[in-house]
Amino acid sequence: MKNTVLIFAGSTRAQSWNRLLAREAADAARQQGAEVTLLELGDFDVPMYNADLEARGTPPDVVRLKEIFHAHPAWVICSPEYNGSYTALLKNTIDWVSSPIPGHPEWSDALRPFAGKVVGLLSASPGGLGGLRSLSHLTPLLLNLQCWVSPRQFALAKAHEAFDAEGRLPAGAPRDAVADVVRQTLWASRAFAAAREAS
Repeated sequence: MKNTVLIFAGSTRAQSWNRLLAREAADAARQQGAEVTLLELGDFDVPMYNADLEARGTPPDVVRLKEIFHAHPAWVICSPEYNGSYTALLKNTIDWVSSPIPGHPEWSDALRPFAGKVVGLLSASPGGLGGLRSLSHLTPLLLNLQCWVSPRQFALAKAHEAFDAEGRLPAGAPRDAVADVVRQTLWASRAFAAAREAS
């Protein structure tokens, strides 16, 4: 059974450590036999969530994101830490994707893009905790949307020193830890799919 995994960072910054970390996770997933979609949130035209704006029509790129999120049974999110939590970009994306489109044949159910997804969490930060606090805030948000969050998580501390000149993690403990999070996420996704087929 082949896994399909969606990987993205909660940042659009050109030199984002978490975008580099997402690339590492994508490489690890491919090495483990998964089909990978490496998503860039900056490629989507998504305004700040506003119910009045939404009442005039859900933006087309939000519908595209709903389709992409729903199509992937496993996700890996690389979350920066801003002021001890996840980014406004990540929250805004989740708020839009989880907002129902009344009367729509597919997206009237707010939870459809999220429910049952297996999510692995990573973070990177120049600080000593590696963005760990962002993951502690992101986990309950995803659980509330009925995602299954992999217990194994990894926060890359001192990210400004961790990557080499090509923007890659050298062989060693951090790269192994990223691979471990990806491995557990893919394993759980396969296990859930097998259980659904057997039921």
